[in-house]
Amino acid sequence: MLQLRFSAGAFLALAGLAASQDCSTLPTTITYAGHPLKLPDPFTFLNGTPVKTLSDWSCRRAEISSLLQRYELGPLPAGTPTVAATLTSNRLAITITAGTRSITITPTIRLPSSGSAPFPAVIALGGSPSLPIPSSVAVISYNNEEIAATDPRGRGKFFDLYGTTTKTGGLLAWSWGVSRILDALELLGPSVTKIDTSRIGVTGCSRNGKGAMVAGAFDTRIALTLPQEGGTGAMGCWRIVGEMKRNGSKTEDAAQIVTGDQWFATEFEKYTDESGLAKLPFDHHLLAGMVAPRGLLVVENSGIEYLAPPSAVGCASAGRMVFEGLGAKGNMGFSQAAHGSSHCRLPAALEGDVRAFVDRFLLKGEAKEVWRVDSAVRVDVGRYVDWKVVKLG
Repeated sequence: MLQLRFSAGAFLALAGLAASQDCSTLPTTITYAGHPLKLPDPFTFLNGTPVKTLSDWSCRRAEISSLLQRYELGPLPAGTPTVAATLTSNRLAITITAGTRSITITPTIRLPSSGSAPFPAVIALGGSPSLPIPSSVAVISYNNEEIAATDPRGRGKFFDLYGTTTKTGGLLAWSWGVSRILDALELLGPSVTKIDTSRIGVTGCSRNGKGAMVAGAFDTRIALTLPQEGGTGAMGCWRIVGEMKRNGSKTEDAAQIVTGDQWFATEFEKYTDESGLAKLPFDHHLLAGMVAPRGLLVVENSGIEYLAPPSAVGCASAGRMVFEGLGAKGNMGFSQAAHGSSHCRLPAALEGDVRAFVDRFLLKGEAKEVWRVDSAVRVDVGRYVDWKVVKLG
């Protein structure tokens, strides 16, 4: 058993180049006169300044992160927690300390039975991945509900550490936990863990698909993000879902989602009707954009109306335009098929799409683009996008 300690803040990579340059902070008061249908322009700063370069984009990405925290997800904790890690057999013991309080989480690692270490790995929210992970890839089981309970609000180890009155929602707390697992893996090193931290993926389905999407957006150490059937709150855009609901669709919109599970900050409740959504200076195409240019494959089930399939298609299409602007259009994929009510059960027709992205981003395989949209799902993306791709350089 080996135990090491370090300051986790050194590894919390949220902004790339923005960490080494002067990016402006958000004003105390924001007045955003948006549109109930039009998705905000990724290539324009909140103050109207155009995004023209990669350096600009790193600051715009940091701005989007701050907007998501202020309006929807709640804040990441200030300061730098200290992480201590041990590995005994296949179990990590990660002790996180902030001030005078400490918590311990114990994810497990399942290593491949063959091949040579260090291995790529996928962190599975909920414990077990419902996507087919190749036998040559390690699986790290993560009990994210232990970090932040879906219900009631303020229960879980994250809140034991930071207090039950903290305004952070469950999704960002789960993402914070993923980052602490990455801290521990880097701390112990591949000679101990047998894990290659440059080849890490994250996945989850349904509510855990939402969590995987947020984790992949907020921690740039994640090479591949694989959200499955996350629906609204993952790849679904609030504005598109809102229009669908107004037109009679039996989908989950923002107004409904905030009345149940505690995934979002209470602040978000102010912005869930049509007029409120128009005031949001972001939507979830920008959450996808935060992942760029790293790997992102969105897996959706168009057979479940509740998941708002047209919203996923429209929102993903808009998010992919950020990847295109960064010269990495093929790094974002979309894989959608109708398979009825078999939620979180991947049909055989989509297995090759998942394998293509795992091969490319975790196993150093050949590049293959994936963009599979159910032909029965019809979306006019131009109805929601009134801006164009800017080639950043």
